[in-house]
Amino acid sequence: MLFRGVLLAVQALQLAGALDLSTGSCAFEESTCGFDSVFEFLPWILNEEGHYIYVDTSFAKQGEKAVLLSSDLQAEEWSCLRLVYQITTSSGSPSVPSRLNLYVRYEDESFDRLLWSAKEPSDSWLIASLDLQNSPKKFKILIEGVLGQGNTASIALFEIKMTTGYCIECDFEENHLCGFVNRWNPNVNWFVGGGNIRNSHSVLPQDHTFKSELGHYMYVDSVYVKHFQEVAQLISPMTTAPMSGCLSFYYQRQQGNDHIFSVYTRDVAGVYEEIWKMGSPGSAAWNLAEVEFSAPYPMEVIFEVAFNGPKGGYVALDDISFSPVHCQNQTELPFSAIEASCNFEEDLCNFYQDKEGPGWTRVKVKPNMYRAGDHTSGLGYFLLANTKFTSQPGYIGRLYGPSLPGNLQYCLRFYYAIYGFLKMSDTLAVYIFEENHVVQEKIWSVLESPRGVWMQAEITFKKPMPTKVVFMSLCKSFWDCGLVALDDITVELGSCWSPEGLPPPPGECTFEQDECAFTQERRNRSSWHRRRGETPTSYTGPKGDHTTGVFVWI
Repeated sequence: MLFRGVLLAVQALQLAGALDLSTGSCAFEESTCGFDSVFEFLPWILNEEGHYIYVDTSFAKQGEKAVLLSSDLQAEEWSCLRLVYQITTSSGSPSVPSRLNLYVRYEDESFDRLLWSAKEPSDSWLIASLDLQNSPKKFKILIEGVLGQGNTASIALFEIKMTTGYCIECDFEENHLCGFVNRWNPNVNWFVGGGNIRNSHSVLPQDHTFKSELGHYMYVDSVYVKHFQEVAQLISPMTTAPMSGCLSFYYQRQQGNDHIFSVYTRDVAGVYEEIWKMGSPGSAAWNLAEVEFSAPYPMEVIFEVAFNGPKGGYVALDDISFSPVHCQNQTELPFSAIEASCNFEEDLCNFYQDKEGPGWTRVKVKPNMYRAGDHTSGLGYFLLANTKFTSQPGYIGRLYGPSLPGNLQYCLRFYYAIYGFLKMSDTLAVYIFEENHVVQEKIWSVLESPRGVWMQAEITFKKPMPTKVVFMSLCKSFWDCGLVALDDITVELGSCWSPEGLPPPPGECTFEQDECAFTQERRNRSSWHRRRGETPTSYTGPKGDHTTGVFVWI
């Protein structure tokens, strides 16, 4: 559970109305600051006492929406958009929850890009932090509140703030703490220090930003530690756009005390990676730390202090910043996942195979009711391993992918089809080949599969060393061999599975969950219907859907 004391601090943002807010920002004190309700939908209502706008079911019903549209904005430098919001609902878990969506509408595009969505109710204000990459194009921010089930469902916006810089940067001078939160621990927690706060048993330093006792910083103190290895974590907002460069921060610690100060990254699947650990004690003043930080997919930065007892002293933290320039003039070529993907329409891309055995052949076939064409278009090329003509059982060929940098998480997706084979197990397998140690590890293999149908496979993996993906086809017996087809191999950074995946972009839909935003005027015998598997009549329609081979199609 996140430390509510830090989370509730955003309520103090009522004082922000007196500040000079930048373009694209609003504290909703007396007006909506150029954000207007779209006439075709429900209006957002400004609270009579100011401080927030809202929409609720007291004057609307389930499914109705309110849309708020900004004036023209521009982010010529990387910017951070923070949204302080609250979603409330009736007691219990409604089957149809309220949802708050945030879109960006660029001037030269005819559709809105969904950047963020939330549906979890709360009894306090929450903060969403969204990175906006620099662009010369003008855009508008569109905020959509969709009311869910219940008589007391409501959605409220407390503040919208757009600032130059990265969302993981913070000097802790503002009450919302840039969206950083403390992970609750009964005994040790991160607190705000400085200003008029004098509640620590330690002699805490001046802040680094202003070099003043009135400035603010974060600190964690061991005075209430009761057990060995008590841990306090300060968690940054999740990054929402790819970034790579130098993460820097200032820290100060009480000298000669028993604690460990570390920095980790954590992705949406909960995978931790240590990127920095305090080595030498450093000076008694503020110390600068710099660490290479790469977030090709959404990540949080976690500042962690582990104490070994109540005499572990304190650690203070201030002025977290990020630069797209690598630390200490280090240079690194960014990895492009496109280089590790291939649809085999033109050639083998960056894939290659060993010279032993007949191997994989790039082929093209004309589709008919008895056989499918390639997966990409039905009329193009794919790879085929023909074990029928091998002289002896065993691996008949290895298809190697390009080298993948270590310490990154990858999502490998590909499509395969099996023909022949009485026993399907292990007819196709995927291995990870660690280049430096010449080690092969099997990470996936066919168990059972419909024959003659394109099937999708997806695998998430992460290795510390540079690796290559290797596809192998196996014929176990001379009397039981067949054909293995392979197409549309894609490699993406991040996990294949995301717990809170955003809906697909406008105009895209796989029909796996629903019909997305597609509608039809009327339903009758000639209407479109979502189906799973084969069509009910012989020699009509596909054997399975195009996405995974056996699931839903329309």
